[in-house]
Amino acid sequence: MTYQETLTYLYNSAPLFQHVGKAAYKEGLENTLALDEYFGHPHRKFRTIHVAGTNGKGSCSHTLAAILQSAGYRVGLYTSPHLVDFRERIRINGVPVSQAFVVDFVEKHRSFFEPLHPSFFELATAMAFHYFASQQVDVAVIEVGLGGRLDCTNIIHPDLCLITNISFDHVQFLGNTLAKIAGEKAGIIKPSVPVVIGETTPETKPVFLQKAAEVHAPIYFAEEEHSLLSASHDEAGNYVYQTTRYHNLKGELGGLCQEKNTNTLLTALPLLEQQGYHITETDIRNGFAHVCELTGLMGRWQKLSSHPAIVCDTGHNVGGIQYIVKQLSFQKYKQLHIVIGMVNDKDISGVLAMLPKDAKYYFTRASVQRALPAEKVKELANSYGLTGEAYPDVKTAVEAAQKQAGADDFIFVGGSSFIVADLLSTCFPSE
Repeated sequence: MTYQETLTYLYNSAPLFQHVGKAAYKEGLENTLALDEYFGHPHRKFRTIHVAGTNGKGSCSHTLAAILQSAGYRVGLYTSPHLVDFRERIRINGVPVSQAFVVDFVEKHRSFFEPLHPSFFELATAMAFHYFASQQVDVAVIEVGLGGRLDCTNIIHPDLCLITNISFDHVQFLGNTLAKIAGEKAGIIKPSVPVVIGETTPETKPVFLQKAAEVHAPIYFAEEEHSLLSASHDEAGNYVYQTTRYHNLKGELGGLCQEKNTNTLLTALPLLEQQGYHITETDIRNGFAHVCELTGLMGRWQKLSSHPAIVCDTGHNVGGIQYIVKQLSFQKYKQLHIVIGMVNDKDISGVLAMLPKDAKYYFTRASVQRALPAEKVKELANSYGLTGEAYPDVKTAVEAAQKQAGADDFIFVGGSSFIVADLLSTCFPSE
């Protein structure tokens, strides 16, 4: 099979969660453990760091990987979902897994895994761990797929666990209260392994404290450490942080959510040093300043063009959108244009209620089965006082916005990772 044929086989034989949602979700770790045994427990052959949370886990995972790469480690990075190509999920020092490895993995091992009927994510995780072991990485930063307790990444025994925050997302799997969702995320806390919690609420903090106490895991709350003193922007618009340890720490990633992420990471880094990682101030500065270049990260308040400005962001739930709305309020423009689409298992009403009413809207749908029809998004948005037209796909919607926008206007594209994926692959394929 070619690489494209292999991907089609993977998507069809093991449904991709980002395409079909709930039907692709498999509860329990039976398949994961069977695959792990078959491949000889590859995750035991390298050190790991485990990252969970509702929002911010992608940014934190990539920044940690960038810092460790800067420190000279050979770093595996496993994240999801991908935006343009499946291979983005599995990287070593920023370089995606080769097409040949993906093809070879399926051809060599399908006779074993086909009878298991694994989910797409179970197979992708097994592939990542097998790849990292075969390529002899020193450490892998592993991002949780969904939840934590029953996520198939949860077979690792990491040096450090990091849980960024808890807000409402995937409630059909994780529970309909913040405490229940926190309970699922807290499932990654391991005996005696230090855990950093980025952000808490009165509902979630006791859940984390209880779980950490049960397994004797040292627990650190980033909000109580106050490592980040202040944040401002330089002339280029990049973050400049003042911290308890570093003066003028420059951060490449945009978006207000990065202030919380940075505070979380500043709490985590000394703990890694205590675990024997050799990380210098230079490594930390380089990692924060060059995350995208070092790891290939895309879609985090990513500016794609100027005059008019076009910015995209993968924030897709109430917790993520609240930062985006605040960020939009700081932009200078004549008119704001918002290209938006959502998938059917999110709190759509909660998101629409937050969006600015003075923007021109371009309602659209991503090219995944879970995407809500553009007309449906428009209808729901109208009831919140948001007005605009519906477009059949992201490319058409963005082109309409570009046509209507003046040079001093601002175009924001988001609402879903899949909207951003379609934007990058169809409108800015060389990015």
